[in-house]
Amino acid sequence: MTISTTTIKNSYSGDGSTTAFTYTFKITDQDDIDVIIRSSDGTETTKTISTHYTVSGVGAANGGSVTFTTGNVPASGETVLLRRDTPKTQGVDLIENDPLPADTLEDALDKVTSIAQEIKEEVDRSIKISKTNTMTSTEFTVGATDRASKILAFDANGEISVTQELGTFKGNWSASTSYQGRDIVKDTSTNNIFIANTAHTSSGSQPLTTNTDSAKWDLLVDAASATTSASAAATSATAAASSATAAASSASSASTQASNAASSASTASTQATNSANSATAAAASATAAAASADNFDDTYLGAKSSDPTVDNDGDALNAGDLYFNSSSNTLRVYSGSAWQDAALDSSSFASPGFAIAMAIAL
Repeated sequence: MTISTTTIKNSYSGDGSTTAFTYTFKITDQDDIDVIIRSSDGTETTKTISTHYTVSGVGAANGGSVTFTTGNVPASGETVLLRRDTPKTQGVDLIENDPLPADTLEDALDKVTSIAQEIKEEVDRSIKISKTNTMTSTEFTVGATDRASKILAFDANGEISVTQELGTFKGNWSASTSYQGRDIVKDTSTNNIFIANTAHTSSGSQPLTTNTDSAKWDLLVDAASATTSASAAATSATAAASSATAAASSASSASTQASNAASSASTASTQATNSANSATAAAASATAAAASADNFDDTYLGAKSSDPTVDNDGDALNAGDLYFNSSSNTLRVYSGSAWQDAALDSSSFASPGFAIAMAIAL
């Protein structure tokens, strides 16, 4: 058969319940596949066949599946990686003058192709220089002891180097001191922080920006800018706090105004009720006054020239009704059946009104 795909790995996300995951490439042995679980924190663990999973579809052109055993199901947040890993061996032994089976030859070629694909996949994940770039040497000749606490870098010629130490804070800069690349110092004249880009023995004086070795130092921290930024941050924090206080004050004021409005509304409601009650009382008083006036009008009929036969409302007379006879100048009272004088001739009194008042008083 031919190998028409370059796929050598499949990746899936675990969910805590899915147990079977498909691989889409051919393998010739169940051990020719790596099963790797990557946790959410980046830790990678290679699983063991039979213990953690089983494989089906060995020899199938389109692949098969990996099924995790009970207790080993990939959890949510974990990544499942299925990658072909063909043994880098050659097992075909051709005997001179013996038959050359096509299947045997094709299987051997398939294996070589698989190995080439896997090597390419690894190379593709490596750091490389472009095709147009050149580098004299990509090999490290420095031993492990000498590489310890060093970093991978490039020298002045752009070649790989491990000669520079990791950045180390050396305190305040001082003259006649041996500094290694990436050493960090403080310029006490400006409080700026610098890092050495070249190993050298210091000379001259501060500030390092005008020092004879200024080109050998790179500015890491500009103290003035840092102070300005810190001040701006503090100002922003203060402004934010003030805004929060103002907002709280506004909220409190709004609450007070709402309470006052509610109180005013309650007072207005009470006053409206009192006004309504007063109006009702006034109406009742007016009704009573009208009734009293009507009753008085029905009892004292006023001045008339002769005996009336009905009261001022046109109703029948009642015993005790009074009127002033303007013809005889006498106050007359109705007995229930006839009018008769209630007093002697009142011509000697000051006025008819006086006679009326006296009659009412009686």
